[in-house]
Amino acid sequence: MKRIFFFLAFSAFAAANAQYTTVSYKESKEDFPNPERGFYIPFGTSASHFTPLDANELKRTFAGPQKHGSAHYAIYSTLLMREYSLDSFKNQPISQDYLDKIDRDLDAARAAGLKVILRFAYVNKTKTGDCPDIYKICPPYGDAPKAIVLQHIAQLAPLLKKHVDIIAVLQEGFIGIWGENFYSDYFGDPGKNGPGRVMDSSWRDRNEVLHALLNALPPDRMIQVRTPQIKQKYVYGPHAAIGSKPLSMTDAFNKTDAARIGFHNDCFLAGPDDYGTYYDYGSSVSPQAAANLPLRKYLGDDSRYVPVGGETCDDAYSPQNDCAPTGNAEHDMAQIHLSFLNTTYNNDVNNDWDSLGCIGSIREKMGYRFILRRGQFQTNDTAGEAFTFGLKGFNAGYASPYNPRAVYLILRNRENGKETVLPALMNPQTWYSGDIIVSTSLQLPYNMAAGKYDVLLSMPDPYPSLANRPEYSIRLANQDCWEPATGYNKLNVTITVAAHKQSI
Repeated sequence: MKRIFFFLAFSAFAAANAQYTTVSYKESKEDFPNPERGFYIPFGTSASHFTPLDANELKRTFAGPQKHGSAHYAIYSTLLMREYSLDSFKNQPISQDYLDKIDRDLDAARAAGLKVILRFAYVNKTKTGDCPDIYKICPPYGDAPKAIVLQHIAQLAPLLKKHVDIIAVLQEGFIGIWGENFYSDYFGDPGKNGPGRVMDSSWRDRNEVLHALLNALPPDRMIQVRTPQIKQKYVYGPHAAIGSKPLSMTDAFNKTDAARIGFHNDCFLAGPDDYGTYYDYGSSVSPQAAANLPLRKYLGDDSRYVPVGGETCDDAYSPQNDCAPTGNAEHDMAQIHLSFLNTTYNNDVNNDWDSLGCIGSIREKMGYRFILRRGQFQTNDTAGEAFTFGLKGFNAGYASPYNPRAVYLILRNRENGKETVLPALMNPQTWYSGDIIVSTSLQLPYNMAAGKYDVLLSMPDPYPSLANRPEYSIRLANQDCWEPATGYNKLNVTITVAAHKQSI
């Protein structure tokens, strides 16, 4: 059999007498759950009418595949969207009772094996009237002043730290109706009810809130903002241009503020500008200007390195929001590196993907989907010396994992089942859409027993509270690889390890 050496790095450290074997892997088209990606299920509640989460109910709801709400399509889901309305606390601190309720909620989500998309807001209802707004959403809107918002963020900070393991992402929230940063009594009103732009003082107030949230959330987690310009105005100041520089590969995942701000588009595929998502909201020195194409380009470039999610909201943009070739749904998902989307709203849009035949592809590709093509392994090894291997694969998804992820090589003794765990020093956050090629050399322990070992790949959650729970581990999209009891991916190769030479 022809042996293919597709990792040039091998030649630098392979022993002269090393033997290698090449393993080919078959792709699986199966739909299955994976952490921190895919369709999410929303569970909103308010302080005035609180409904707690129940772990057993969540387990039943998330036991897939199931249809949810008015969806015609079934999904597996690992993401719960939990939006808390702080409607009872617009002029006072959050009560300890409500903080305790949030604490218990997040415990329930952990017990159910889920990750949470988290948002806090003050009002989720609109008031109509005779006002200039095109949708007749009229003030007062009902959000809270900056001093209250900052006080509440400080109160919530201990809970964010305590439950960071099961927080997939925190959405900025707080400002405006639905926490979407538009219809606001205190942070500038950029619509027709206000001056038609956000003034510098309001941008500074908004930036202060976002800065407080970034400080309250542990640095290995990211925050999503509602529009690209919110990030631009935070990173570069109130006068930031719509053509501001996006993140680059060298800036990504370094835990700076700029590297921790992603996006949630809550009117995805709703129109040419997604109902204000790609607006320029101006500043004190500049009025609103046409910004659709520059902001779309900025988001497309920046989103390669940060989480993007959201929901559809209106089917008026059909057929552009349909499947190809008539529509651009999947093209736009790929362009913004979409990781998750609401399955219950708006299914006037989403159900078309089912009837038109692309829902299966969207289910597979949302977020990451890692497929192994080939592996190459050193098969004759010695305890205390280097074990060399390489993998060639493909990320068929729209995005890479946005949160840190551990990678381990597991060597399992075929005689007694004892496992040797080797940190692989790889970062799946950089496994972007397209080809993945990794190769490395790992030192075997000196005291490793001689014998035959099966080789497995593990990508568990890095938090100790979740590391041993298979439902939080990444599964490869390959046939005959997944071990549901352990959360390991079998690499379908066995190596022989000899005792350390000084031990013989």
